Amino acid sequence: MSSVGVLVTGGAGFIGSNFLHLLAETRPHWKLVNLDVLSYAGNLENLSALEKETNYTFVHGDVGKSEDVGRALDEVGSGPTWVIHFAAESHVDRSIQSALPFVETNVMGVQVLLEECRARGVERFLNVGTDEVYGSLGETGLFTEETPLAPNSPYSASKAAGDFLVRAAFHTHGFPGLITRCSNNYGPYQFPEKLIPLMIANASGDKELPVYGDGKNVRDWLYVRDHCEALLTVLEKGTPGEVYNIGGNNEYPNIRIVRMILEVLEKPESLIRFVTDRPGHDQRYAIDASKIRRELGWEPRFTFEKALPETIAWYRENSEWLENLQSGSYRDYYERQYGARA
Repeated sequence: MSSVGVLVTGGAGFIGSNFLHLLAETRPHWKLVNLDVLSYAGNLENLSALEKETNYTFVHGDVGKSEDVGRALDEVGSGPTWVIHFAAESHVDRSIQSALPFVETNVMGVQVLLEECRARGVERFLNVGTDEVYGSLGETGLFTEETPLAPNSPYSASKAAGDFLVRAAFHTHGFPGLITRCSNNYGPYQFPEKLIPLMIANASGDKELPVYGDGKNVRDWLYVRDHCEALLTVLEKGTPGEVYNIGGNNEYPNIRIVRMILEVLEKPESLIRFVTDRPGHDQRYAIDASKIRRELGWEPRFTFEKALPETIAWYRENSEWLENLQSGSYRDYYERQYGARA
């Protein structure tokens, strides 16, 4: 693949930072620009290893502000430009408390980004989405790309709106937009409000493990490295205007995940505490990823049985990273490195 400039929005977050590490490793000739507003889940410590790389640039800015998007695209340069959009408010519980930040970032932010990218003639644009836009499955069946969207939380509704804006830009303006929808991710650098890192952190500290309802809600778990490799495949080979589902073929109820973590950490199940269920909690998600396998040749490489223990080991080996998140000191990293407050 010839050299291109890639703008990664939200690159200081969980999946975005993993994607940037993948690009630095596998596409060292590409120009990488990371645009991130550094909200609570944005952590530049995730990318400390890239700061010495001459082909990596960080731009502190908001996807909802055209001037910030313009500055980031200027950094990419005048050559072929691709954009992959991760930046989003993503925690369902927070969207239940207040939906406004989700609408501002996940809807208005997408439209601002699209307008700037259209004006600059961006060659490829990938919107990273979620399977939660499909709603809830029963005990059988899988989400396909043709499944009608039926979001049940403010978070998933805002993500569905972003997908529709990308679709509209393609059909109205011929904009080269692509959409992916993935199942639940896990792996290194995930903010510890999500199930797996939260349970690892709490169990490691002998704290209670809060589990919603009866713990029988089922998710299809996708290792973040697999997801990032799929995204790179879509970015390079996908057909504009298309949607690609990305799944891990690892369906487990939440309570089993929690018990597996306790088993690996050799902690007692007495740490589990069942709590009042989340309002509107979807029962089951499961992805049919046959389209991306058939058309683009991607399939997951990591089984849950292999990648979960490796994920637990990563969090234990990077206890200082986790402690910085829990104490809030990670928020000072930008000032230490760039001499300004985030």
